Amino acid sequence: MSVWQYIRNLQKILIGGKILENLTMLPDESRLRHHKDFSAVYQKGIRKNTSHLSLRALRHMQQPQLIEHSDQLYPDRPTRIGISISKKVNKGAVVRNRIKRQIRAALRQMLPYISKGWDLVIVVKPTAKQCNYYEFLQQLEKLLAQVEVLHGYSRGSLL
Repeated sequence: MSVWQYIRNLQKILIGGKILENLTMLPDESRLRHHKDFSAVYQKGIRKNTSHLSLRALRHMQQPQLIEHSDQLYPDRPTRIGISISKKVNKGAVVRNRIKRQIRAALRQMLPYISKGWDLVIVVKPTAKQCNYYEFLQQLEKLLAQVEVLHGYSRGSLL
């Protein structure tokens, strides 16, 4: 077994009955990918802010039929999440990618608690480059609770 095969085997993790092959990515059904989807969230979604992150959220039922590539829109559809980080945060791609990995890891941990039927875009602010994983986790939990995307939230920490 090569070193890369060994590392790949170590990266397998069981979440919600599914094996995620790559720990740096969200499951396929949980990713917001297309420009039209991002645009719809920016135009029609609600916005909440913390010191390091901004969240834009849009329910599927409120979303106009802009998306040709998807089937009918249902509130049962999995929540899709996108992360937006500009060069204003840091000009170096290494730093921006590290921040995205930390945010994705925090989101993966929260995925079982996130209600279905939402499109979410997390916008990273320039002050986020000093944050660590746990600060991202706390800020994401706060934002998701404000928008009432977390189910089972009871004024305490879920995580």
